[in-house]
Amino acid sequence: MFLQNFNLIIFIVLIILGYSAGSLAEKRHYRSIIKRERQLLKMAVVTAEGSFPPGHVKSSTLVSGSAVISIDYFKRLLAILRNIFGGRVKSYESLIDRARREAILRMKESARKQGADMVINMRLETSTIGRNANRRNSVGSVEAIAYGTAIIRNN
Repeated sequence: MFLQNFNLIIFIVLIILGYSAGSLAEKRHYRSIIKRERQLLKMAVVTAEGSFPPGHVKSSTLVSGSAVISIDYFKRLLAILRNIFGGRVKSYESLIDRARREAILRMKESARKQGADMVINMRLETSTIGRNANRRNSVGSVEAIAYGTAIIRNN
């Protein structure tokens, strides 16, 4: 009986292994995001336009951060099933959350490298990319881009 179902057993083992590896990679990425967010916690990022009294700003420059995050095939399979039956698609939610947070972190890191004190007028955009991006109910990868004006204040 074992030999008759050998292909099925291999298939199930590969699915479990693939799902576990994808979940482990996602958790590792979240840990990295949380660690970097703590390091950059003091850099203010606001979505409002800023106004400073004359002489208080040394310089300003455009900064941006971009991230492309892909969903693994096993979570995509679960998302397809969820689309059939309805309800929240948690795998897509975490995909977009990771992409947005990573893009903001990369923007903040870019601003810090330039010596900025804060980023004002931040904007965040997301889009799906890849071969299946324009098909209904199909998301492969998500790109998030965060951009804003980095401000270096006079001391």
